[in-house]
Amino acid sequence: MIDAENWVMMGADVKGDIYEGLLEKNAEGLKSGAGQYFTPRSLIRAMVECIRPEPNKTIADPACGTGGFFLAAYDFLNNNNNYNLDKGQKFFLKNQTFSGNEIVANARRLALMNMFLHNIGEITGESTISPNDSLIADTGDRYDYVLTNPPFGKKSSITITNGEGKQEKEDFRYNRQDFWATTSNKQLNFVQHVRTMLKTTGQAAVVVPDNVLFEGGAGEMVRQKLLHNTDLHTILRLPTGIFYAQRVKANVIFVDNKPASKNPWTREI
Repeated sequence: MIDAENWVMMGADVKGDIYEGLLEKNAEGLKSGAGQYFTPRSLIRAMVECIRPEPNKTIADPACGTGGFFLAAYDFLNNNNNYNLDKGQKFFLKNQTFSGNEIVANARRLALMNMFLHNIGEITGESTISPNDSLIADTGDRYDYVLTNPPFGKKSSITITNGEGKQEKEDFRYNRQDFWATTSNKQLNFVQHVRTMLKTTGQAAVVVPDNVLFEGGAGEMVRQKLLHNTDLHTILRLPTGIFYAQRVKANVIFVDNKPASKNPWTREI
C-alpha cells in the first residue's frame, strides 16, 4: 500500500496532513510520552481563530512540542477565505513568520519534520526551532503573536549528581530581571516569559492550569502585574479531559500587550 503511492509527486499539504494524523493517533494511543507534547488540534485551531494573525507578522511558541500552533497559524494565513497573499507575503510566511523552542530532542525532530512537510522553511536553511530552554534568558527578540501550551508540571527542576554519584532532582528558579516574581513554578515562569516576548502591540494566547489563576504568593504577584500591565481580556475555561494528561483542569488566557483599562468590564448586578 505504501509502495503504491507516488510520494514525490504528492503535494506538501497531503504529506503534511498524513504526518500530522500519525502524530495525533500516536498521542491518542499513548496518553503519555509523545502525547504530552501534543496539544489537541481542535483547541489549537480555536485559539488561532480567536487571535486571527495577520500577514507579515511574526509568531512564536516558546514550548512548541510538535509544532501544532505553527501549522494552524500557517493554514489560517494561507487560507484564501482569510487572506489573498501576494508573492512577498507568501515568502515571509514560509521563511520568516515562525520561531520556537523545544528542549525535548525527539519532540523537536518531530516538529521540524512536521513543518518541512507542510512547506514551512527550507530543509537546508536555518532552523526555526531552537533546542535551547526558552526560560533561561531574554533573547531580546519580540514577536507580534505568541501562541503556546507550556508543559504541565508545577515545578522546574534540574538533574544533578550528588556526592554519592547518584542522580537527583533539585528545584530550579530562573533568576531574570524581566520577571515580576522569582519562582520554581514552571507555568508562572512561562506566563512571565510570554509577556516579555511580545512587541508593544503584541497578542498572546496561553494554555495554563488552574494553579496560575488561583495560587497565592508568587502566583498572586504575577496575576496582579499581568492585570495591571497588560489587557488580559479573556479567560477561556476548558472542559476537563481535553488533554491526554488526565484530570488536568486548564484554561486559555488571551492577552494584549497594552495597559489594562482603568474601568473594569465587570458590573454588579
